[in-house]
Parts: sequence; C-alpha cells; structure tokens
Amino acid sequence: MEEISGTKSHKLILNNRRTGSFTGILDVLSFDVGEILLETELGMLDLKGKDLHVNRLNLEKGEADIEGEIDMITYSKVPEVTGKKDKMFGRIFR
Repeated sequence: MEEISGTKSHKLILNNRRTGSFTGILDVLSFDVGEILLETELGMLDLKGKDLHVNRLNLEKGEADIEGEIDMITYSKVPEVTGKKDKMFGRIFR
C-alpha cells in the first residue's frame, strides 16, 4: 500500500448515496447531470449518477457539496507531466 505523505488532505462524506460533502478540491474539470469530474489534492475523483448537481463550491477553501443519485465513485491519479528538462550541461554535451 502506498503511503500518503505531505500536507495534502481530502475528505469525502457520502449520505445515503444522495448527498456528498468533499474537501481537498482543487478544481472542477467537468460536470453535467450524469457525471462530475473533480481534481482533488490526492488525485482525480469521478462521480457518476443521475440528476447530479454541485450545490456549493468554494475553491478557496477546497470544498464542494454535491447532490443527486450517486451510482459510482472512482479515484485515479493525476497524470504527472514527464519529459526531459533541458539542463545547461545536457545541452552543451549532446
């Protein structure tokens, strides 16, 4: 199991699959009545269901409240940008 370190924090409270409160939200990437995609401090959070609505969103505090019929919650890692950064010596000695 991978250990989570640092000051990152994320909390999910789901009530009867109808309402949810979330913390650690960085951004809302997309939303409609069938799917909400959130970027959290610990990865991507994909919510799928019916009649989904974002009732409250405060990105300064990293909080969101969602309601609707929540059928699925999926987490995934945020893809890291990988690439070779040109360093001065790397460019000189190519």
